[in-house]
Amino acid sequence: MLAIGIDLGGTTIKGALVHREKGLLDQLAIDTEAERGLEHTLSRISEAIKMTAGRAQGAEITGVGIGAPGVISFDRKSVSNPPNLMGWTKVHLAREITERTGYSAILENDANLMALGSARYGIGKNYHSFIMLTLGTGVGGGIIFNNELFRGTTGGAGELGHVIIDYNGPESNSVTRGGIEAYLGQRFLSHHAALILKENPENDLYKQFDGNFSTLEPLHLSQAAKKGNELARSILAWAGKKLGYAIVNYIHILDIRTIILSGGVARAGSLLIEPAKKAALTRLMPPFHPGFDIIYEDLGNEAAMLGAAALAFDGFVN
Repeated sequence: MLAIGIDLGGTTIKGALVHREKGLLDQLAIDTEAERGLEHTLSRISEAIKMTAGRAQGAEITGVGIGAPGVISFDRKSVSNPPNLMGWTKVHLAREITERTGYSAILENDANLMALGSARYGIGKNYHSFIMLTLGTGVGGGIIFNNELFRGTTGGAGELGHVIIDYNGPESNSVTRGGIEAYLGQRFLSHHAALILKENPENDLYKQFDGNFSTLEPLHLSQAAKKGNELARSILAWAGKKLGYAIVNYIHILDIRTIILSGGVARAGSLLIEPAKKAALTRLMPPFHPGFDIIYEDLGNEAAMLGAAALAFDGFVN
């Protein structure tokens, strides 16, 4: 049984052909060309779907799941105000795709689908319930409860990047200061690291990026830290500590004690995870300690496409 999973981004549209039991069979990526407007982007999504379906060699396609940024309607048919997509306000994307491709389509927030992909095909298969945090350009998340995606009352649950740990903290994409995204979002962490490095011109990372700090990324911090750069280690530990504070809030509210990290920033691994664990354990109430763990999902961006396909299987297979 096959389905197509689409990961819709402002720059790239990724498509995957997925077998319900075997997982990912094939994948492709094409440019979104979002600057050319709504109609053109819809055509590009449709093209990605048709190209992916062509790799099924005539096998039946159950349907299409689409992971999109923005607010998804509770019936999983419309998306509103997705960032980085020109001309989009509220779009009945499921209908548009069905009309253009002939395939039934269903939508979900892209970060939620990272969690669903992990639950069905990744390390999340080992847990009935977990909280996923995607540490990328921003901080997103998804909540799996009893093997199902928890969506809240309107479908908007899981905006974990906007949990506030300091009302006087730095700004990010949140409506107020001090959301965890302001510390762990890629460009915000890179900006913080640049400020620290500029105070330490003797450091090798300063010498590497002097005059071009805009190209500094968390990956460079991880690489340097693994080679023994103590300042890089301390910056990642600082970020991990902030992450631990946010995790305390998630666990106290949800009583879900497995935290799964994904995304580029999370590739720092233990350099980020161990400080986060330490910070969380010193602040979690003792009854919440048993079963607490933070682990890494190595599916990468494939998790979102797998989650999109899983959504199609759930939505269109009786």
